[in-house]
Amino acid sequence: MTDRLAVLGERDFRWFFVGYATSLLGSSMAPVAVAFAVLGAGGGGSGLGWVMSARILPIVLVLLAGGVIADRLGGRRVMLAADVLRCGVQAVFAAALLWGHASVWVMVALVALWGLGEGVSMPAMGSLVPAMVRAGPRLADANTLVGLARSLAMVAGPATAGVVTAVYGPATVLLVDAVTYGIGAFSLARLSLPPQERKRSDGSMLTDLHEGWSEFRSRPWLWITTVHMGLFNLLVWAPFLVLGPLTAQRGLGGARGWGLVMAVYGAGAVLGGLLMLGRRPGRPLAVATVATLGWTLPSAALAAQASVLPVAGAALVAGAGSAVCGTLYSTTLQRWVPAETLARVSAFGGLGAFVLGPLGLAASGPLADQVGTAGVLGFGALWQLVAGAVVLAVPAVRRRRWDQEP
Repeated sequence: MTDRLAVLGERDFRWFFVGYATSLLGSSMAPVAVAFAVLGAGGGGSGLGWVMSARILPIVLVLLAGGVIADRLGGRRVMLAADVLRCGVQAVFAAALLWGHASVWVMVALVALWGLGEGVSMPAMGSLVPAMVRAGPRLADANTLVGLARSLAMVAGPATAGVVTAVYGPATVLLVDAVTYGIGAFSLARLSLPPQERKRSDGSMLTDLHEGWSEFRSRPWLWITTVHMGLFNLLVWAPFLVLGPLTAQRGLGGARGWGLVMAVYGAGAVLGGLLMLGRRPGRPLAVATVATLGWTLPSAALAAQASVLPVAGAALVAGAGSAVCGTLYSTTLQRWVPAETLARVSAFGGLGAFVLGPLGLAASGPLADQVGTAGVLGFGALWQLVAGAVVLAVPAVRRRRWDQEP
């Protein structure tokens, strides 16, 4: 275990990890608070879908520009600016709720700014981790620890947010989120990365984007798995995020019940991360694709109108799968994509994964009104089974081995 945690001995990664883990705790609390702030304002399923879409849409719009900027200026600078922005947004959001000025459309505007910060931060994150970790063999452990931080936040965050929202209201949760973003910004400011992390280009943004696109499309395993994740977000995850809180409000105990489900999902991700620490599967993408099949279970449990404990059990399995596939996808990308284009390639991957998300979030509520919640969630579960089998059948995914040279 000591060898598996050796990456924490690297100063930059240690500072980053502490700040990132702290900000993740607040970020994992905020969605629960936002969801019940919308429902408390009378937004219903449609309003919740619009607010969630407003968070995802800016991510889609700025991802590519964020990738170019991160490759030019360095991931640390971009993530630092994004944390400062999100700290301010969440503080204003909390104040608006406390003063009674948070209509659904005010929430849409604030959440859009939140999403803007996330959109520029995501590709920067993809390039920052390998810049901090000097020893190549430790890269997978670094990604595993980052995934574990996300998973632990998913355990503590939603459960805490459910209780705090029920007792003190969503504004308190958002204020805590603002503070944690401030801590994350402080930690990023403490990093001292090598000069090669700060890349610049004399070409135009379009030229840089074309170079990143060429790198992205030249790898079939990359764009196939990206399409898979994009359709997953449209057909499985978006309906789960919108219809899950509605189902919880009607029969799973409201905010507390939904917080429990999402916390158990995080617990599963912790277990999956611990399982991955120090391990190098021979066929990483094949293992990652099999792990995505776990996402069928929570949607299927909700579609079957199961009680909170079976839904939580399904979320446990899905969470474990999310940690396994997240670690393996990230490490594969960082290992086989050149460092000088990594942020841009990550941006194209993120764009493909998220571009259909706003449509899924906005359409889930109205579609459920027409065909029923069970129909929407059940279709998503079936889709994920079929899609996972199709992706696994692709040789470029199934045959890629860990010991292949970059």
